[in-house]
Amino acid sequence: MPSWITRRSLALLAACAMSSLAATPARADMVIGQVAPLTGVLATTGQQMVLGGKLYFDSVNAHGGVNGQSLKVVVVDDGYKVDETVRRTRELVARPDVVALFGFAGTANIGQLLADKVLEEGGIALVAPYTGGESLRSPFNPWIFHLRAGYGDEAEHMVQQLTTLGTTRVAVVYQDDGFGKAGLAGVQAALARRNLKLAAAAPYERNTDKVGPAVEAIRAAEPQAVIMIAVNKPAGAFIKQYREAGGGAQLYNISVVDPAELVKIAGVQNAHGLGISQVVPYPYTPNLPVIREYQEALKRFAPGEAPNYTSFEEFLGAKVLVEGLRRAGRVPRARRCSRRWKASLPSTSGASPSTTRPTTASARASSKSP
Repeated sequence: MPSWITRRSLALLAACAMSSLAATPARADMVIGQVAPLTGVLATTGQQMVLGGKLYFDSVNAHGGVNGQSLKVVVVDDGYKVDETVRRTRELVARPDVVALFGFAGTANIGQLLADKVLEEGGIALVAPYTGGESLRSPFNPWIFHLRAGYGDEAEHMVQQLTTLGTTRVAVVYQDDGFGKAGLAGVQAALARRNLKLAAAAPYERNTDKVGPAVEAIRAAEPQAVIMIAVNKPAGAFIKQYREAGGGAQLYNISVVDPAELVKIAGVQNAHGLGISQVVPYPYTPNLPVIREYQEALKRFAPGEAPNYTSFEEFLGAKVLVEGLRRAGRVPRARRCSRRWKASLPSTSGASPSTTRPTTASARASSKSP
């Protein structure tokens, strides 16, 4: 269990906002709802998100379930579209058997859920969303439980590495939405702490891989390094077009991409040397108990699948959710619990667990791809 989760806060989380358990018959399934981008520009990532949760939930069911109940995950596709995320989530929340939400993707998508008060009005929490957007963490919201580091943390570590190597001209390619702007702000803040400014910032439209104008803008600025705040398809398209146009800057991407997918889109030669920050431990070498557990679950429940950062992250998120469900027993979904959870936080921090530094792994830049 991550060390930044206190026993008291986890117990309250489990009993209230996180588990949001519905009153169900003793032998009924415990249903978890997941909205994921199974189509569109983030499809391969969405598939790995679903796989990671399924691996752990299947493992739990193989050992008798949670408090005598089996876990059942209802997965629906939103295509990474904000309005679909809201619609699909409302459908899940309307089901009295759904006890918690798990592993959604998209800063803008989840931000709209908060703006529309979908979680609050449904009295249900979202656990381990696949986003590091600061707007979802500050101000604190008791209906979301974050596992991953924030994009600001990732940006800080990438900029730290670049400046240590003597790099001062840094450009950013970013998705023109809440996700991209959160990453852009993180890079700008990290550079400002070192008395540096961006060499260029080039946006691209959400839900597209049309990045030609961004390629031209970055090439014209002649940076030493480019940090991409981008998802799989547009990131791969940018890498391919930038390299083929003669761009020679060191390329980095924030952790939300799938390295194998980038190589497939951009080509191995163009993707060579790409640095990708990561927020969970390296899942390919079984040097930690939890990695061995993850790899054993892969062999048993998905033997055709290889280890992957995304599936491993959501495997960890599923562990946190299940631990909360174990401790919760059977309590009704109730909005009043949010006040108790919020009050349980240490008064000296003024922050939720989502704003503390994770111990699973610091956001660190790595030029290795699996």
